[in-house]
Amino acid sequence: MTFDQNATAMNSAKYIFVHSDEIERYHYPETCPFKTERAGLTKSILTGANSYTGDDRIEIAPRPLSEQELLLFHTPEYIGRLKRVSAGVLDSSDLFAGLGTDDCPIFRDLYRYAVLAAGGTVTAAQHILDHGNTRLAFNPSGGYHHAYADKAGGFCYINDVAIGCKVLANAGKRVFCLDLDVHHGNGTQAAFYGDPSVMTVSLHESGKTLFPWGGFETEIGEGEGKGYNVNLPFPAHTVDDIYVSAFNRTVPPLITAYNPDVIVLETGMDVLSVDPLAHFKMTNNAFAELMPVIMLFDKPVLMVGGGGYNPQATARAWALLWTIACGIEPDSDMSIGMGGDFLGNSEWNAGLRDMRIYARGEEKERIQAEVDKTVEYIKKTIFPIHGIS
Repeated sequence: MTFDQNATAMNSAKYIFVHSDEIERYHYPETCPFKTERAGLTKSILTGANSYTGDDRIEIAPRPLSEQELLLFHTPEYIGRLKRVSAGVLDSSDLFAGLGTDDCPIFRDLYRYAVLAAGGTVTAAQHILDHGNTRLAFNPSGGYHHAYADKAGGFCYINDVAIGCKVLANAGKRVFCLDLDVHHGNGTQAAFYGDPSVMTVSLHESGKTLFPWGGFETEIGEGEGKGYNVNLPFPAHTVDDIYVSAFNRTVPPLITAYNPDVIVLETGMDVLSVDPLAHFKMTNNAFAELMPVIMLFDKPVLMVGGGGYNPQATARAWALLWTIACGIEPDSDMSIGMGGDFLGNSEWNAGLRDMRIYARGEEKERIQAEVDKTVEYIKKTIFPIHGIS
């Protein structure tokens, strides 16, 4: 493709997938549950279905974050520490910065991968700023919402979500950051806890049962940011219909009231029942129901990956969200025909959507009652701040 052709494609594309051959070269240690291969697997699934590029869909390569961009959130000392450990020079104090632990191991090319994966989110944000017709820019290699300004955690070294939001906010955009990862986005919450220029909303498993042991509904922001940080924790064993109902009762009214210019969406697929690190009983059908609701707001969506420790199920779910957002999801008959060999596995043979899980009985009633109580707390505490009746 010539430069002129590439420029024309960039200007006309509405759906952007941020990926490159280079980013596929980097991996966490084999024993680590976090698999960078998920992004490439998502691309492979979409390519096999002829749903990747074409028409108004293109791939663009991520660029590594500059040190100036890192400083939008991270401290100079922490950046220096990341560079040093990536070069193999270790210090006992690194453990206090979350480095060298089971969930944030030190490995060759750590720094290069981290700045490139996080850079994909800023690449997506900049594309949204530069191209007014963008509907979705998706960086499946992003979503590192546990990293603090000076500390790693939860497989996260650089908080691309916080940096991407800051890039957009610094450009004068109102940003609604919606985090659907099963783990609470604690690092992102910390970045904007007193800042109303970015509204952060996190739906996650309760900190009573899951890392990072926080994100309770009472954490609503402080100072000027009071009411602009919203947490909706769910009990373990939450199922699709309870989750979707709670989402519909809280998130659309908040988006409407806040009226953002851009929605930043974290889509960690550790919500799925097959995920080994969490306790929900959900399927990707829940997110398939939420995605059209989000797209109906007609705001540019910067979507990132996040958690998801069953790589096949995670990639299939991300591929499903891409096809829904782009308006090209295969119909049910075609999906059934594309199962099995098409997806490169034999776990499930009916296309991109999971087999539904149904629940009933006393446990579901208990979970529903607890979620209803949390939703009512948000309506009573958060809604009035934003004029929602």
